[in-house]
Amino acid sequence: MATDGFTTCLWFDGNAEEAAQHYISIFKNSRLGRIAHYTGAEPGGAAGSVMTVEFEANGQKFVGLNGGPQFTFSEAISFQVHCADQDEVDYYWNRLSEGGEEGPCGWVKDKFGVSWQVVPAVFLDMVTGSDPQKVKRATDAMMKMGKLDIAALQAAYDGA
Repeated sequence: MATDGFTTCLWFDGNAEEAAQHYISIFKNSRLGRIAHYTGAEPGGAAGSVMTVEFEANGQKFVGLNGGPQFTFSEAISFQVHCADQDEVDYYWNRLSEGGEEGPCGWVKDKFGVSWQVVPAVFLDMVTGSDPQKVKRATDAMMKMGKLDIAALQAAYDGA
């Protein structure tokens, strides 16, 4: 029923279960759910192979679908990970970029091609602040970073 919220479906090329295991190993409040297998009646997968895997990562519901190589991930869709402090930024940045690639402005692409934004919660307060000069300084500093550095962002915001 729609009141249960939304489930994000991620399309993989044969490695949905591996991806689900990876994500639940990174995020707290995570679990693996039901797994459906191809029966041979459906297009796209060999009988007995994993078709879908349900999982929760940080309480967010997902389904990984082994749909094949037709579709791939792009930065047009990404997931923001709001971090309380620099230790969390470092943890999620390192774990999510492992085997993937680091990007600019707090973005990483994981080893499955899924894009993530690892963002300190305080930065969201900075860029929505009421002082346009402080907002500009913090934004300018962020634009020069890969992994976001809270101390450097705060210094830029404060004009130090």
